[in-house]
Amino acid sequence: MKKLELVHTIGDIFNLVDSAPTWSKELKEKAVERQKNLLKPANSLGQLEDIAVFLSSWGKKTMKDMEKISTIVFAGNHGVCRQSVNPFPQEVTFQMVETFKLGKAAINKICESNEINLEVIPIDLEKPTADISIGRAMDETEFIESFNIGLRAVSENMDLITLGEMGIGNTTIASALCYYFFNNDVSSWVGPGTGSNQDQVIHKGKIIERAVKTNRPGIVRPLDAGVSLGGREQAAICGAVVAAKHYSVPVILDGFICTAAVLPIFFERKDILDHCLIGHSSKEPGHDLLLKMLKKKPILNLDMALGEGSGAALATSIVKAAFKCHVEMATFEDAGVSGCLLYTSDAADE
Repeated sequence: MKKLELVHTIGDIFNLVDSAPTWSKELKEKAVERQKNLLKPANSLGQLEDIAVFLSSWGKKTMKDMEKISTIVFAGNHGVCRQSVNPFPQEVTFQMVETFKLGKAAINKICESNEINLEVIPIDLEKPTADISIGRAMDETEFIESFNIGLRAVSENMDLITLGEMGIGNTTIASALCYYFFNNDVSSWVGPGTGSNQDQVIHKGKIIERAVKTNRPGIVRPLDAGVSLGGREQAAICGAVVAAKHYSVPVILDGFICTAAVLPIFFERKDILDHCLIGHSSKEPGHDLLLKMLKKKPILNLDMALGEGSGAALATSIVKAAFKCHVEMATFEDAGVSGCLLYTSDAADE
């Protein structure tokens, strides 16, 4: 496939979202049929079978196709931190990016243990977005620039990517996007983030309400919400997700912040996330509700709330195992076993 061209206008992004391909019905049917013939009780591998069929539907046919796995972490800073929505200073974003580069953060060790290539992309950390409680986070040019950074980060030769983020204050951004799009009570979306106490959580909720009220009149289409309420790393995540769909590369999204980041493109086209799995259910309280709204099921639930793409990277071990079983297990015919022996696991224990 021809390399995607960079976008220059919001209209270009609309067109890129609208023109993204969908999964192959034919490949999905073949994968389902193979699962029925594998040497195991029907449905005995549970969610692993669903993951294998999902991957196969995007054209992944051999185990070699799962060797080029990358974790991409986008980092940005947020002007809303001026409103004391986070107990940590924005310098922590810089410090964590440096820790990533030194190979000493949790995401480094998770990627090392799973043989995943890690790329960390800081985006204008010295220039936080504007304070969303008093106006738009970005103008369209800034949003497009960050979207293009995500677009460029993905290539056709990748077999699987996992996405993560780093940015002090970005749980506030995630909660604001959820509050705008789903309009539940703000308390449904606001959590402690990196360690806020209850008073700070209540304060954060009030800032989010103000931000959405301030920006709502200027939001005409869903992507406008990304411009007005999002951040640079959120825009880059959107770009990476759209690029991956054009290249038929499956994606594992990380937790609450990463999942909320893609809401502007999801509400432009509801099947734009069909190539995306959710790595884990975050301990951040809004994530379970968000996954319910998106009708997505997480691979892992380990009470994590770190960010950095950590849950998504961890989930790759499950995804690789699911696909290896799908590709390399024997069928009943291979093993010379009668198809009538489709026993249940309970029966096998007796």
